[in-house]
Amino acid sequence: MPKLNKPLSNAKRLSIKDIAKQANVSITTVSFILNGKAQQMAISAAVIEKVEKTIKESGYKPNQVARSLRTGNSKIIGLIVEDISNPFFASIARLIEDKAYKKGYKIMYSSTENDINKAKDLIDMLRSRNVDAYIIAPTLGIEEDVTQLLKDRKPIIFFDRNLPGLEIPYVGADHLEASYKAVESFITRGKKNIAFVSIDLQVQQIEERYIGYKKAIDDNGLKFNERLALKIPFNQPKEDTVNQIKSLLTTESIDAILFATNYLALSGLTAINELNKKINEDFLVIAYDDRDLFKLHTPKISAIEQPLESIAENVINLILSELDSKSNLDNNRQIILPTNLILR
Repeated sequence: MPKLNKPLSNAKRLSIKDIAKQANVSITTVSFILNGKAQQMAISAAVIEKVEKTIKESGYKPNQVARSLRTGNSKIIGLIVEDISNPFFASIARLIEDKAYKKGYKIMYSSTENDINKAKDLIDMLRSRNVDAYIIAPTLGIEEDVTQLLKDRKPIIFFDRNLPGLEIPYVGADHLEASYKAVESFITRGKKNIAFVSIDLQVQQIEERYIGYKKAIDDNGLKFNERLALKIPFNQPKEDTVNQIKSLLTTESIDAILFATNYLALSGLTAINELNKKINEDFLVIAYDDRDLFKLHTPKISAIEQPLESIAENVINLILSELDSKSNLDNNRQIILPTNLILR
């Protein structure tokens, strides 16, 4: 193999033309190799190896925007969630990122904080970046924006919560059954005054958890007490949340409590501790979504465990399947996965 030319200075951004000159091949050949079409165009293994070595030694970085415009593919998947700092979404995002990266795709994260305007702006931003597909934990009010993405013929997957009226493939846990089983476990241990602490948001997964809570009480012959179903304003200071939970615990006779999210459970444990209330057989607690802290807490906290690995696996497999095949997904496809109730 002839000796390669000396790499160009990093002061100038290298182009495909520069790589072709150094490797002594045509610009078209370099372009085919960069775009993964070498085998399709019958380019020899020796030429591929020579070009790839030249690229590596020169430090060449493709202009992703130009490449996206040229090929129609950015190799980027947009991920829009409620809050990427939330352990549930952070875990899902990491799993999706790992699986996507192995297939040559990168993930662009963003958080809506359940703000409709922010959600719309994020969708516009991802559209301007020409991302190849969208994975969204949607918030109400973005239906028109999602409809436009469908017109763009971009693959979309919803997860964690859905939007009524839109036919989009969906992956999520069985939230109604999860809270039903949690409340039923309280009842089998003799509890009758069971509280439910959730977020005051009209999102599918929270509403399903509430329905499961109420249904378990009704099905087991207990009297439903609306005062025991506390709704916390979204994104309010933790101190205010702690005070609301303390008020609930001191004004109502409660022998068990189900927290609809892990961060509400953390505020709840703070409230319980400040009231010097003991978690024991007389007062039981279950948190939604397991965390290491719940395992380390004294006593250990029971939790509903969502199947994070399965959710991420199904989401990324659906997206990659459509991206690879260019075929249309069954937009009515709903993958509902069971949860695991961990009693500690």
